Amino acid sequence: MFASLEHHRITGIEHAFDVLNDNRTHRQPVKRRRPPIPDEHRSSVNPSNEPPAETGNDRRPEPSRGAPIFVDLSPAAFRAHLPQLLAVYVAAMRYPRGTEQHRAPMWSEHAGRAGWQAVAVALPEDPGTFVGIAYGYRGDPHQWWNQQVRTGMRHTGRTQDYIESVLGDYFELTELHVRPDIQGLGLGRSLLYRLLRDRTERTVLLSTPEVPGEDNRAWRLYRSFGFVDVVRRFVFTGDARPFAVLGRTLPLEPHLAPPASTGPS
Repeated sequence: MFASLEHHRITGIEHAFDVLNDNRTHRQPVKRRRPPIPDEHRSSVNPSNEPPAETGNDRRPEPSRGAPIFVDLSPAAFRAHLPQLLAVYVAAMRYPRGTEQHRAPMWSEHAGRAGWQAVAVALPEDPGTFVGIAYGYRGDPHQWWNQQVRTGMRHTGRTQDYIESVLGDYFELTELHVRPDIQGLGLGRSLLYRLLRDRTERTVLLSTPEVPGEDNRAWRLYRSFGFVDVVRRFVFTGDARPFAVLGRTLPLEPHLAPPASTGPS
């Protein structure tokens, strides 16, 4: 099912991802009782805003005239454009207005983390307005998300050596959002490819809410990129929803590059 991983075997990590797809993987929710802390895990990719599972049931907007404009953002440019980037996030996540003020300090802090990288996209008819954003940074044992995932892996019976093989050198895909009215054009796929194509970490990890049958654009996108299960049905501190943690090895395979009409320049 995830044959693309066969092209990039890495000693000490490929076995971990192979085992994670074994039918013996535990499927019970892992709940942690701890005091609420800032909901950093909610910066995981929204399950409803991702592009193109190329199926006949997905409703698509009219294609834009001309190629999308992809921009690699510096930390300063990212912070300068936070209001419009957060507007994309709030619309994609269907959060109430005012959520931007709550999230802005966290996003700004993320931009100072080691290995941080961000890509935004605008349409040619309105090049001054970003309609999609993707960013992430290098994982670290001192980060809250890392500690939560370690807890989930321990509670599913994984050994410390196994946990280190997965979390020892990874890029955390923290945010990937496309404005709802233009989802389905492949912009999310292009953002994901551009963000990951030159990363030097061994793996990339993300978390996303569980959905029945993995039946939404986000899940189809991740599976098409070769992401496999790391932890399933994990309940992060401060959120009652079950999440999946997914991962894959790096670098990306060349065949994952998006079509020229939507791909990064």
